[in-house]
Amino acid sequence: MKVRTLLCVCALLFSLTVAAQFQPERYPKREFRAAWIQAVNGQFRGIPTEKLKQTLISQLNSLQEAGINAIIFQVRPEADALYASQLEPWSRFLTGVQGQAPNPYWDPMEFMIEECHKRGMEFHAWINPYRVKTSLKNELAPGHVYNIHPEWFVTYGDQVYFDPALPESRRHICMVITDIVSRYDVDAIHMDDYFYPYPKQGVDFPDDASFARYGGGFSNKADWRRSNVNVLIKKIHETVRELKPWVKFGVSPFGIYRNQKSDPLGSKTNGLQNYDDLYADVLLWAREGWIDYNIPQIYWEIGHPAADYITLIQWWNKNATREGTHLYIGQNVARTMKADQLTRKMLYERSLSKVKGNCFWPANEILWNNKGVADSLKQNYHRYPALIPAYTHLHNRAPQEVKKLKAEWTAQGYMLHWQAEQSKTNPELASYFVIYRFENKEPVNLDDPSKIVAVTRETNYLLPYDNGKRKYRYVVTAVDRFHNENQGKSKKVKL
Repeated sequence: MKVRTLLCVCALLFSLTVAAQFQPERYPKREFRAAWIQAVNGQFRGIPTEKLKQTLISQLNSLQEAGINAIIFQVRPEADALYASQLEPWSRFLTGVQGQAPNPYWDPMEFMIEECHKRGMEFHAWINPYRVKTSLKNELAPGHVYNIHPEWFVTYGDQVYFDPALPESRRHICMVITDIVSRYDVDAIHMDDYFYPYPKQGVDFPDDASFARYGGGFSNKADWRRSNVNVLIKKIHETVRELKPWVKFGVSPFGIYRNQKSDPLGSKTNGLQNYDDLYADVLLWAREGWIDYNIPQIYWEIGHPAADYITLIQWWNKNATREGTHLYIGQNVARTMKADQLTRKMLYERSLSKVKGNCFWPANEILWNNKGVADSLKQNYHRYPALIPAYTHLHNRAPQEVKKLKAEWTAQGYMLHWQAEQSKTNPELASYFVIYRFENKEPVNLDDPSKIVAVTRETNYLLPYDNGKRKYRYVVTAVDRFHNENQGKSKKVKL
């Protein structure tokens, strides 16, 4: 038997074994289905306002068609802003020149929040906490905090960073988050994998002076660095909770926490480590409840010799140590599709008890439909809508049911409409509504996502009237900002 044939047979047997061993819910009612939209690839730079708005609308429409229900949008790449910041300059990744406002003027984050919410998507504001320059040749605006307080920063390789040891650095970052959360209707604050920078071989991060000043009580620099990051994470958690308790705080760390050669409790992998190399103690943050969700970037293939996908997803599932912290998986679309492993990865992700969804990197790969990924999501894995898993550790009581549910003819057509108390400042009230349709005598099962016909923030739904001879039962439920859903009200109609 040829080697290639043997490998195909082994792969088939593996898939059948997994399918037999696990019976995951084929179409889950609740699943986090997010995509990262980055700015640092230059896709927005210098594009005229109206054209960029239309581009973003087109992207959101395509991602919505692919079943995406949350957008993680990069708003702060280099201590700058893709929004009207009160503390930091406009980003060069938007206008081409840092500090230069868009012309005609607009606010991309405000625009994206509105467009995401129109489509029933969450908006997560993605910030890079410490990075200031991705290259030393980049020019900073005169009013950039670096030019006001250069003593807060360090240069490492070809980049510039806030010194994580300084209280001033943490204070500034928390001020930025306060500015975002207090002024914008974001659903979450999101940090990626850039904590202490990825190490450069033979070059230590230049913080000897800071260690001498602030390192008292620590026997080694590694523990001290981890403590610096821990303090920031805790302060961000407290900042967000105090401002808006319904706004989540999540991170997407590098996919390996520790290797077994460093810690017997680590994963059977051989790669860079969050704990040892980036000084990010992600498990501590989850255990202490400082983060509401965790998206480890498990970007490798099934069978990768140094970092096998199955090994890592099982490890994170086992070690998601706090019930309240949601665990999602960061998926590298290009590598997954190149290895033809989307089906196996989705099967495994849905078979594990603590994994509640995925985030796809980057969104552009879905928009380009790399090897049919968007088609596969639409037709297969995201065939039906899914609600985002409820954050019951923040609040676990469903909102009141809708009132006065009626079906009436209007100028727009046959309309289902209702009433519900709503408020942007009360997260326990209805935030959006889910509309289900059942055959006349069919049992009502709200756990079946195939019955969802719409997810909307409006208090009406245009019914697909045909000839008025067929009976259906519609159920309308209300869902709060924490994604708690009530049992809903029903209405029989003839369509």
